[in-house]
Amino acid sequence: MGSMGNNMKQITVLGSTGSIGQQTLDVVRALPDKFRIIALAGGANIELLTKQIEEFKPKFVYHLSSGSRGSKELKSVTKTGCQFMSMEDIASHPEVDIVVMATSGKSGLSPTLAAIKAGKKIALSNKEVLVMAGEIVTDEARRHGAQIFSVDSEHSAIWQCLVGESKKIVRLILTASGGPFRQYSKSQLKEVTVEQALNHPSWRMGKKVTIDSATLMNKGLEVIEAHWLFNMAYDKIEVIIHPQSIIHSMVEFVDGSIKAQLSYPDMRLPIQYALSYPERLANPQLPKLDWSRIASLNFAQPDFDTFPCLKLAMEAGRKGGTYPAVLCGADEVAVELFLSRRIKFTDIAKLVEQALEQHKARASPSLEEIIEADTWAREKVRQLAGGGKPC
Repeated sequence: MGSMGNNMKQITVLGSTGSIGQQTLDVVRALPDKFRIIALAGGANIELLTKQIEEFKPKFVYHLSSGSRGSKELKSVTKTGCQFMSMEDIASHPEVDIVVMATSGKSGLSPTLAAIKAGKKIALSNKEVLVMAGEIVTDEARRHGAQIFSVDSEHSAIWQCLVGESKKIVRLILTASGGPFRQYSKSQLKEVTVEQALNHPSWRMGKKVTIDSATLMNKGLEVIEAHWLFNMAYDKIEVIIHPQSIIHSMVEFVDGSIKAQLSYPDMRLPIQYALSYPERLANPQLPKLDWSRIASLNFAQPDFDTFPCLKLAMEAGRKGGTYPAVLCGADEVAVELFLSRRIKFTDIAKLVEQALEQHKARASPSLEEIIEADTWAREKVRQLAGGGKPC
């Protein structure tokens, strides 16, 4: 069935109660004549999902059941006529135009592949989908004519820089804020608290991504994503620290010219671009840059020694096979252990490194082998951490 009249795009948001999901709904609220929410999928936050269903009146709903109370709450709302469906069925439904994949972790893999096989446009926020299964996902997208648009600010920036250009690219330059600890020494990092790590200087994000940004793991995952999204060799992808988060990434071309995309750091802008492409839409709610208040733009090389997660991720990407899946699984558990105050901030990198070292990798893995590697990595990190004291 596809789009309604008047260019109205029908949007599915998987992970609507998370940070990216909520900001996607902000964009839809601001542009009600352009976008309509046709389906929502949420996790354990039943209260918020219930409010979203009441407001947007989607046709289809999925929720990660959190007991009978949650189910009753939702059922009282869904008397409006919305239908419960699996995330895979929602993602591939004929009435859906764009699937916003805003879940986190491996839960995004199966619905993303379902959307790809249905030839959908996918606005991808879930890093693990491309990091863990980049080869499978990009092959399937080519086979089924599905388009994957990243809503990461860095990949959106590269995408915007490449519009209208031929493939004469010398390198992609991903910018990183450096997180809250970019000037810390190794000894200072050992004493970092959960509260300090969750206080990101530039972006409003979920807890997991905020910690990954503080360790620079996030930037390493983005390098792997860039490799798959733009079919770019790893030796042509660089990371540069840019604390102001105004330049979101750059592309250097064969003639030495460099294009950069600049904007105020707000995730709603790359989300909106992915939803509206190839159009650009005026949204009065998005902040504009005030050049008179920007004193300077600074850049520095990343310190791989002090922030080893960046190096670990880039190495795992180069090695390929099941290494990126182990990277994701190990990091997710290590971050959980840090957030629950069972390990130190610096132990995150140590545990991930040990898991990668002990992994017996498989080349060109199947989806089942990728999931197995992820499961192995999670168990390995819990085992290494013991009672909270890393080996």
